[in-house]
Amino acid sequence: MLLSVCIPVYNFDVRGLVSDLKKEISVNGVDAEIILIDDASDESFKNTHQILQNEVKNFIFLEKNIGRSRIRNLFQKYASGKYLLFLDCDGKITEPDFLKNYTDFIQKHPETDVIYGGRIVSASAPDDEHYLRWKFSVERENLPLDFRLNKPYLSFQTNNFVIKKDIFEKVDFNPAFQKYGYEDLLFAMDLKSEHIKIDHISNPIFNNDLESNGVYLGKVEESIESLAAMLNDKNLAAKLSEVKLVRLYTKLPFKALFGLILNGFTLKGLEKKLSKRGVKLRYLDVYKLGLLLKKMK
Repeated sequence: MLLSVCIPVYNFDVRGLVSDLKKEISVNGVDAEIILIDDASDESFKNTHQILQNEVKNFIFLEKNIGRSRIRNLFQKYASGKYLLFLDCDGKITEPDFLKNYTDFIQKHPETDVIYGGRIVSASAPDDEHYLRWKFSVERENLPLDFRLNKPYLSFQTNNFVIKKDIFEKVDFNPAFQKYGYEDLLFAMDLKSEHIKIDHISNPIFNNDLESNGVYLGKVEESIESLAAMLNDKNLAAKLSEVKLVRLYTKLPFKALFGLILNGFTLKGLEKKLSKRGVKLRYLDVYKLGLLLKKMK
């Protein structure tokens, strides 16, 4: 088996994604299997997905939520492919040769260990309630290939990547961090510390589920909690020193004073500003810095 398509599932309907993957496997004759692991979703989603148990190689339903890192590591137990392709459950395939693009690259570059394909969202801005997440995706995540090639580790994300199984057995996700945020960058920096190259190609997945402003800001706060925990570990902090927010925090003088100002007077105001259409992402950067100063006390 060349490719195991690994999809962690949590409270999202993946029937469309599985259908598209199966169609391409059949049409293009891709040597691939599909494995799903549900991280203790609500019963309604479990019931919806029962039909898929006979449609994929494995569909495992966990009784207890184990988090974003451990569930990805768990795929090692079930995948038989030489390479593992990880996709987020809210992704949508838009190209008929999506899997083939990966397998063709592998065949042309058998030395490759890790490949990131990229991501896209709609070119049209959504309504005001979902604007912030969309803007962040467009300006900070949907990076063109030439930019990603210049910063292969900082541009890496976990929504759409291939990794050789024996490499993943050597460098997997840090199980200490289960919540949303920075686990992808930590994983990339772990790869870098082991001198494992990340290749980048243009083979994006479409982000099919933009959160509301309120939900996204909640996830931002959760991500800063994860980052603060990483920075409290000297070894991990050194690996994340290239991250923009970490560089800013490290160089910031009078951290206690800045923290007092940001936490006491402007964080709530920034939340309101960030919920308005057309907001500049520099305000999100300041908001993250304020949260980090608060969490690092």
